[in-house]
Amino acid sequence: MSAAAARDRYLVLNGPNLNLLGEREPGVYGTGTLADLEALVRARARELGVEVSFAQSNHEGVLIDLIHEARLACAGIILNAGAYTHYSYALRDAIAAVRIPVAEVHITDIYQRDEFRHVSVIEPVCAVQIVGEGLPGYAHALEWLVSQKGSERA
Repeated sequence: MSAAAARDRYLVLNGPNLNLLGEREPGVYGTGTLADLEALVRARARELGVEVSFAQSNHEGVLIDLIHEARLACAGIILNAGAYTHYSYALRDAIAAVRIPVAEVHITDIYQRDEFRHVSVIEPVCAVQIVGEGLPGYAHALEWLVSQKGSERA
């Protein structure tokens, strides 16, 4: 893939639990499904003139491989990950290594969760964190990443 094509491609990478959208505590997470989320982000990507691809896995190694592959193929990553889990440390290290902007999105406000679940291990290596906006938070993350296109990450 050419560098120019990579500048216009973004990866939406979802860790555990997002594949349960629409089934998990609708009062907290809403009734939207993973298909709804993808449709919302695809529509916004079309409006912004960029491409998006989606991947979901509950396996740490798969997520790490996808993050590393994105380094050469994408301008940025939108990531939903567990707030404070053992694999979050591996994700943090992978994000730091690839040095492309990553937007961390949580559908709910993680700072309103139980104390042990409101710590984001990956936040320090992410370019932005969006919490509590529901599914639209993913479209907002894409907008933010596209607006940063061309600026280098510190």
